[in-house]
Amino acid sequence: MAFRSGIYIVPTDRWYIERTVWLIAGAVLIASTAAAAFYQPLFALFIIATGIASVVVSLTGFCLVGNVLHRLGFRHMLGTRESTPGHLYFMQTDRWYLERRIYLVVGINISIASVLSIVHSVWWLTFTGFVGVAMVWFAGTGFCIMANGLYWLGAEPRLAPEPSDARVSPPDGYLSPGRQA
Repeated sequence: MAFRSGIYIVPTDRWYIERTVWLIAGAVLIASTAAAAFYQPLFALFIIATGIASVVVSLTGFCLVGNVLHRLGFRHMLGTRESTPGHLYFMQTDRWYLERRIYLVVGINISIASVLSIVHSVWWLTFTGFVGVAMVWFAGTGFCIMANGLYWLGAEPRLAPEPSDARVSPPDGYLSPGRQA
């Protein structure tokens, strides 16, 4: 990986499956964190479930929420192009691109922090709350602190590929700003 500069922002011109999943997961994290902090610490189990789901998405490409959104008519930008049994939505797992790494890192970090909030200190929930707010922010604006850190370290994005990188093709249904349908 080569270091780079600049700002990485995912497309926000429409609501696609992956962007909507970030919004829903962020809302679940915020709600679960608040419930664990102010009501019952065992609500952190919902945070752990969200973290495990995020890791599963990064490793297998299967996303339950993504499949529900797919059935509701949302289009994907990171989904597989080939047809799957039952026309299920699977995120591409052909290589470790930046957005896939986000799912893995977020899943591991929020799972560890929520376990620590149960066994060590409730203050670990500040981290899961921050991640939830960051995910909602990411879905709304397309900007993510962690995505930019990975981008600067050289991780190759798939949602907004570098124009000079001919190896990366835009996802299905994505029109670059200069193209018209």
